[in-house]
Amino acid sequence: MQQQSYVAQQFGNTASSYLSSSVHAQGADLAALHAIAQGMPAPRVLDLGCGAGHASFAVAPAAQSVVAYDLSAQMLDVVAAASRERGLRNIGTRQGDVGKLPFADASFELVVTRFSAHHWPDVQAALHEVRRVLCAGGRLVVIDIVAPQAALFDSTLQAVELLRDGSHVRDYRVCEWGAKLGNAGFAHQLSRQWKLRMQFGEWVARMRTPELRVQAIRSLFDTAPDEARAYFSVQEDYSFDIDAAMFDAVCAPQEIY
Repeated sequence: MQQQSYVAQQFGNTASSYLSSSVHAQGADLAALHAIAQGMPAPRVLDLGCGAGHASFAVAPAAQSVVAYDLSAQMLDVVAAASRERGLRNIGTRQGDVGKLPFADASFELVVTRFSAHHWPDVQAALHEVRRVLCAGGRLVVIDIVAPQAALFDSTLQAVELLRDGSHVRDYRVCEWGAKLGNAGFAHQLSRQWKLRMQFGEWVARMRTPELRVQAIRSLFDTAPDEARAYFSVQEDYSFDIDAAMFDAVCAPQEIY
């Protein structure tokens, strides 16, 4: 099965659980997204890899329109139903691949993506597409899990993520995000970084991780070096902390890149 089909299947099977997930439904980053949209003159917004739609819900009150875009039709059904329930009539849904956006050049003033990019098979290609569909001076906000700089911690994180969810591609380091954004023609900054507590039972249940893989994650944490266990603050119930970050980027003038 191709990566994109696998992602769509994985998240289609678990779509409703992401709407109620506290990790996804809450956070100061959602308030920050709302403030960004509110500070713009009624932007047209694209929410890439929208999942259950929390980023779309955050920006919609200040937006002219929002397109919630995802590979999973089931996720988009969840977004459409939740938008109606919340009275957010300016949110529309569109199914597709982030690497080949079905939108004309300069279609949006704001593009956001939240906890999605670590599933994308080619982040660089997607960022070039984002650059294309943004208006001159348009803004991109990326929120995602980021990998630690230290190789030991990076490897531990990627292994745990892949065991939990076979559609995982990579959590990128902050420096990797910087390089990708720059290569796509964005002037950018790391606007904030924070820790997220993953409640182990909820975390594996949300993705319906098979028990054999759950046991493998526990074994990996049990045998990890002390410094890795300390970095991720692994608890007795295997709950742990990971790093999240928000990047704020604007379309740089052509001559810069």
